[in-house]
Amino acid sequence: MSGVTHTVLVEWDGAGRSSEADALSREHLPLIDGVESVQSGTSVSTEGLEGGFQWMLVVRFRDRAALAGYLPHPEHQPVAEFIGGASARVVVFDVEDAA
Repeated sequence: MSGVTHTVLVEWDGAGRSSEADALSREHLPLIDGVESVQSGTSVSTEGLEGGFQWMLVVRFRDRAALAGYLPHPEHQPVAEFIGGASARVVVFDVEDAA
């Protein structure tokens, strides 16, 4: 089995939401079985190609089963609810590691 990288890009519907999203992600997501790492933040790119997205979350999972267990997990819900309620636009992209 190979790992999975879960990437979420968010455009907030207001200002100042990234810090709260960072804190929620660090508090809750590492507690989920199969989560290997959690990284989040705002872009530091000098290219200016963010397309309006202001925040990114990247979660590495042990395998697809861990990703499947993450979505309904109670520790994922506060993060998902915050993002869902505070965002104007969200993109989610999951990639399985090359074997």
